Amino acid sequence: MPQLASVIYVKEGCHAEYKRRHDEIWSEMKQLLKDHGVSDYHIYLNEHTGELFSVLTIEDETLHAEIAQQPICRQWWEYMADIMNVNDDNSPKSIELTEVFFLE
Repeated sequence: MPQLASVIYVKEGCHAEYKRRHDEIWSEMKQLLKDHGVSDYHIYLNEHTGELFSVLTIEDETLHAEIAQQPICRQWWEYMADIMNVNDDNSPKSIELTEVFFLE
């Protein structure tokens, strides 16, 4: 299954709040991700830079792309917008990463 990796950014001083919100992630958001083929979703924080490193496994890129159009996802983005760098639609600003090594 394909994996996606990206870097996103938490605003300065908001690291603890970001973690708290994800510790309490809405059950509807978790279910949306699972229903759209997401598994093994990890987010790591570099506290020195505010960078978040995200890696997740997906079943299908088209199915995964549908998440962004779902109302619960849009509500989650709105909920997170005050503590993250976001685009005009409140989606997290992100940089897709290219895999350069994999150990089997």
